Amino acid sequence: MSKAGLDNRHRNHDGEISHKHGDTLLGTLRKIYGPGFAAGYPATQKLSEVLLQLNETSLSQLRRDHDTGHLGHKIQKASK
Repeated sequence: MSKAGLDNRHRNHDGEISHKHGDTLLGTLRKIYGPGFAAGYPATQKLSEVLLQLNETSLSQLRRDHDTGHLGHKIQKASK
């Protein structure tokens, strides 16, 4: 079982998201989750660069879709 890190986040869970989707631009994720996703960061920044600094709302959205297996499909659709 993984140990919780800062803000009760599990490193292997966030690491898995970063590994699979880390190259995704925040602009693409804003097409999915709205303009408030990762607020304060440029749309040209990669998810892997800001993942550990995301607020709980943005992180929860990513985790939910990752856990249900929908994140990859949503990213692919938004990238078109």
